[in-house]
Amino acid sequence: MSGNFYNFAAIRGVQAGSEYYVIMVPLKMVPKIFEFDSHDLPADLRAQRVLSNVRVPQIASYLSEHFEEYILSSLCASVDGELEFSPANESLQFRNVGELRMSMTARIILNDGQHRRAAIEEALKTRPKLENETISVVLFVDEGLERCQQMFADLNKNAVRPSGSLNVLYDRRNPLARLSTRTLESIPFFQEYTELEKTSLSNRAKNLFTLSSLNQANRWLAGQDADRFGDQTNAVVVQFWRSVSDAIPDWQKLMNGAVTSGDLRKETVHAHGVMLQAFGVMGARLIEAKPDDWPSCLVPLSEVNWSKRNTELWRPRVMGARGMDGSAKSVHLAANVLLKAVGVPLNEKEQVNEDDYVASLHEQKVNA
Repeated sequence: MSGNFYNFAAIRGVQAGSEYYVIMVPLKMVPKIFEFDSHDLPADLRAQRVLSNVRVPQIASYLSEHFEEYILSSLCASVDGELEFSPANESLQFRNVGELRMSMTARIILNDGQHRRAAIEEALKTRPKLENETISVVLFVDEGLERCQQMFADLNKNAVRPSGSLNVLYDRRNPLARLSTRTLESIPFFQEYTELEKTSLSNRAKNLFTLSSLNQANRWLAGQDADRFGDQTNAVVVQFWRSVSDAIPDWQKLMNGAVTSGDLRKETVHAHGVMLQAFGVMGARLIEAKPDDWPSCLVPLSEVNWSKRNTELWRPRVMGARGMDGSAKSVHLAANVLLKAVGVPLNEKEQVNEDDYVASLHEQKVNA
């Protein structure tokens, strides 16, 4: 190979009859080596999607803030230019391990990882010590735009994102996720009836809620950073959910085996994620309004008629023609009912939402 070239230790493999290579690239070289198609080009002339203005800063911030414990998955790229692989030796054991030379004039297009590439470039500006760390790159021989576009489609079509519940369960860094797993571990009801992997439940599922729903409820209750109640946030949140679970007779019946989760999902509104979130909204307001005696204020929840047959109260507040409505609007309208039950007056915004809801009901009756 003539001219200037990059030199990388590499492993050679074969997919679909074509060779590919895995190399380790220092982070400081990533922005220089790997091109990104101009966002000015129309989609049919690009091999990638347009960069998201949200994702790049998120990943860059993650790298900068967690530079001692971050992890990045491999980039995938196509190379249009000279490549030369030299095995370490010709033995059967090492003939696919060796050195890859790549012309500096070669055009290298990312098939997967464009947001990581841009984030690395941004992170290096604030954390230059990252420059000598490496990321693995899978290189394929370029076969033109059509093949690059197909590779992008295949890579993203076959990628499976972990569920929201699993993300909460495994995320030890996020304070809200930590709070939710702490809640799960501390309250027997949630331990017994919370789905840890899926983000939706079938009618016959044994579990009543998903961990992602509990996490969303805790976001309403304790805030995005899980710090609404300062150093006491963990203790307050656990106490709140324990008090709520004690105040719902049907939940106690479920624990005692008197009813099934399927029965409650079919017959009641409090067995759905929208109400769990509404409890979170109510809890934040209640604890703020009555910081000294809020636990006793939850007792009247035991008198609420939670039945789906109570259409005057729950339809269309949280129930639509096709079932439960999990929208943010329904969460807040359900929270209004809970706030009244625990003796907390609606604030101005909550009252406006309630008035609009009542007005819409009246209009529907007039037009019926």
